[in-house]
Amino acid sequence: MSTTEEDVNPYELLGLSIEASEQEIRTAYRQRSLKVHPDRNRGNPDAARKFHELHQAQELLMDPLRRMALDAKLRLKEARKARYAQYDAKRKGLVEELEERERALKKARTETEAQKKERWRENERIMEEGRRLREEREKELQRKEREREELERNVQAASTGLEPPSLGLLDTTIRVKYTLSSHPTLTTAQSISALLTPFGPIDDSSIVLSLKPSPPKKPKRGTALVPFKQIVGAFAAVCASGRAESGLGDIEVDWAEGKEPELIGWLKKMGKLGSQSTGSYDKPKVAPSQAAQSSDPKTSAPVAESASASPFSSFPSTFPDLDAVPPAPSASTDIPGMDYESLTLLRMRQAERERLEREIREQEAQEG
Repeated sequence: MSTTEEDVNPYELLGLSIEASEQEIRTAYRQRSLKVHPDRNRGNPDAARKFHELHQAQELLMDPLRRMALDAKLRLKEARKARYAQYDAKRKGLVEELEERERALKKARTETEAQKKERWRENERIMEEGRRLREEREKELQRKEREREELERNVQAASTGLEPPSLGLLDTTIRVKYTLSSHPTLTTAQSISALLTPFGPIDDSSIVLSLKPSPPKKPKRGTALVPFKQIVGAFAAVCASGRAESGLGDIEVDWAEGKEPELIGWLKKMGKLGSQSTGSYDKPKVAPSQAAQSSDPKTSAPVAESASASPFSSFPSTFPDLDAVPPAPSASTDIPGMDYESLTLLRMRQAERERLEREIREQEAQEG
């Protein structure tokens, strides 16, 4: 069988139906062959091929046996096509059903994804709520912890304020300034010690004396650092600064560090040195050791001389009954570097200083 019989439908090539007569075949061939004849289409390379196909189609249809075989083949093809069309209808139904199932499956999958996203959002919301509650609880715990620490600090500060501060290295040392024109004898550490010994025991070996200007020029002024063995002596010397009745006229006495020791400030704060506003103070009872010291003529002589020399003496004019049993010192008198006697003397010195200041103010008011 030729390529034209298998690949090309001669009826379609000539534009005829399967019932066409021989005359219709010749006429159709003549008309179409004239259009594609190579002599009329010299510039078309496909003209010869098309003319040849038309010639083979005409020969096949003009041969009764070959035309009969071709007609049987075409009818079989048409029957097969009709049968396939029925199959296509069934396949179309199957395809539609399959597509419907796919759409339902896709819809179910979409709904499942939406449910998963909703559950995920709900879980995130619950987790966020949990984080928020946890943060709030942590903040509350931190606030309570801060309040507790603040309360502990306040309690510690309160308890620390009741305890006396420790005695500094220079808390018992004073600075003495004077002019040699007023005190020409104060040129040695021994003379400085002799001047200040009535206020309390002094560490003579640690006195530092400086005379200005330095030799060979004649000194005009002197400065000394005098360490007392107890802070009460240093405080008494500072209170007597510039007072002629105490032997310190024209002599400036101040603390070595230029400020009052913390222990003195604490004693004032705790009310152990009397009231600064009224100048009154509680007259302390004398301990047995103080009574023994006052009965000793060596230790009591300087004090008696100082008391008789000034109306504002460091000691009261009358003493309490020494035969009475003194009360035991409380725990509040347990101050570093001070015993009960030193605290008593310190309080009397403070009272004396307050009375002196009050007298000066009253005198200035009367003169004004």
